[in-house]
Amino acid sequence: MIKIIVPVKQVPETKSVKMDEATGTVIRQGVESIINPLDLYAIEAAIMLKEQYGGEITVVSMGPPQAEDAIREAIAMGADSGILVSDKAFAGSDTWATACILSEAIKRSGGYDLIICGERATDGDTGQVGPAIACRLNLPAATYINHIESVAGNECRLGRMVENGTEKLTMKLPGLITVVKEAGNPRLPTLRGKLKAKKQEIPVYNQEILQLDAGSIGLKGSPTRVVKIFKPKVGRECRMFQAADDKQLAGALDELMKFLEHKEPVCR
Repeated sequence: MIKIIVPVKQVPETKSVKMDEATGTVIRQGVESIINPLDLYAIEAAIMLKEQYGGEITVVSMGPPQAEDAIREAIAMGADSGILVSDKAFAGSDTWATACILSEAIKRSGGYDLIICGERATDGDTGQVGPAIACRLNLPAATYINHIESVAGNECRLGRMVENGTEKLTMKLPGLITVVKEAGNPRLPTLRGKLKAKKQEIPVYNQEILQLDAGSIGLKGSPTRVVKIFKPKVGRECRMFQAADDKQLAGALDELMKFLEHKEPVCR
């Protein structure tokens, strides 16, 4: 039996991403959202371990109340339970503050042998939260895992993706890993899973429960800042050469050659 924690993040659909220019944060309320696609591989890796060794999978997600949908989807795929970490005090947290909040929630989740994270989130694209959780919990960490070979006793054998192949590792448990796509092809939710997820009670861990230092969470506890957000302007200079006959065509070609000879290259 192995107890697995899978942190997941609900992210906006790519076409629905909106930024708050005043705070430099992603707008999540009222925006169509999905489970971070790279977290689906972490869920699948956990389910495969559960099928092989038996055990229990708890999904933990930090976000607004709507992030509960991501937890229920993970349960429909095969997870056993979920915890929603949600409070307005957590809004605006960067990767450092997010790791602080999630690690405290994981401490209170009832124990674990292995934490499995996705490689990174598609909205922030940093890959920092998983290793930062391991640091907070004083756990060994292995990143870019493409294969979990075995779990026995208090250690697991892993395959780690490197540039020229796969590196074999042995990691003591409890520990944390981040997985890449090769770790497993995510399965679809089943009808039975959806019915279970619909009935599942999802506890909410807020600031009152976690009792975190106000200076270590939210915008106040985030040492990184988005200083400015702007939409790049795409500008094109255009000159049109028209030619109705061979004479005009020759003249247009001369003008074009002169233009190209004096125009500075755009790409260097």
